[in-house]
Amino acid sequence: MRRYTTLLLTAFLLFVLVVAGSAYLGGTGHVEKDAAMRELTVYTTLPAEHADQLGKAYAQERHVRLNFVPLTRDELVRRAPGDSEAALVLADEETLLRLSEAGAFTPYVSETSDAVPAEFKQSEGAWTGVWYDPVVFAVNKDYLRTLREVPDTWTALAAAPGVRIGMTDFVAADASAQLLFSLIAEFGDAAAYDILRGIHPKVVQYTKYLSNPVRQVGMGEADISVAVASEAFRYVSDGYPIRVVYPADGTAYLLTGAGILAQCSEADRQAAGRLIDWLLSDEAQLALASQGFYFLTTNPATLAYQSFPGKNIVLFRQFPRFTEAEKHAFLDRWVKYIRFSSP
Repeated sequence: MRRYTTLLLTAFLLFVLVVAGSAYLGGTGHVEKDAAMRELTVYTTLPAEHADQLGKAYAQERHVRLNFVPLTRDELVRRAPGDSEAALVLADEETLLRLSEAGAFTPYVSETSDAVPAEFKQSEGAWTGVWYDPVVFAVNKDYLRTLREVPDTWTALAAAPGVRIGMTDFVAADASAQLLFSLIAEFGDAAAYDILRGIHPKVVQYTKYLSNPVRQVGMGEADISVAVASEAFRYVSDGYPIRVVYPADGTAYLLTGAGILAQCSEADRQAAGRLIDWLLSDEAQLALASQGFYFLTTNPATLAYQSFPGKNIVLFRQFPRFTEAEKHAFLDRWVKYIRFSSP
């Protein structure tokens, strides 16, 4: 069945601003202006601009200063277990999985986190996913009008004749490499490389940045881009002629989640739990969206989730738990036999 939808993103954001925004602003009115601001240290792999926006919004609403400490995945995995400086980790799924296996977290379950579907959290409550960014097909609307049927699966995209495709180089960005690893985990390496081998001759340019394939589609330089939804939504909100297609046979996604560190104080543990619940709220989504950062919340109880037309997107079921050596081998194989292969 064809799975694509027009993103009514502008209307959605206005709706969230009216409803969720009233609660956001209302919360600030109950804070004593002269009260000392509580502080909470958070280890994170988030981009600085995302952390900064979350910190500003949380300080305004909850009167708590978030001290974000940016770390790489390896730094975080080495530092967090047994650490008592920070209370919370806000990071990508693979980092959370490794920390959970190392026993770094103390379980946290609340009424809010309990609503999150099982595929987005650790079963015992060690960590909870708060939002995710799926890979989608961003399609130029003028190109769309020429089609009798939209390519809405990975195999259909690989087989589509005469299409110009925009795509980020797997070697250039972790989010792009995650797509390669996810395709292999879901379909097996032979089928995954067959798909990529079919896509390769149609790629206009393998870009270095995640935003550029969407820009190419918006400017008419490509017909379809394989891109993260957050970039596609940003260009849609800026008025570019783009339709977002959700692959019917499933898609990769980048999950961001939070876990409370086991060695933090009881007061910090409670404060960290309140932060997790807030990250699952409409207010957090509004704070990010106000600066052009569009992610999909994992909390089905929110207005953001209920208003989003792509909430029934099909996600890959197999998480790519590969070793670093395996990842390097997969990338090398793609580079040698597809990216720079002889015609």
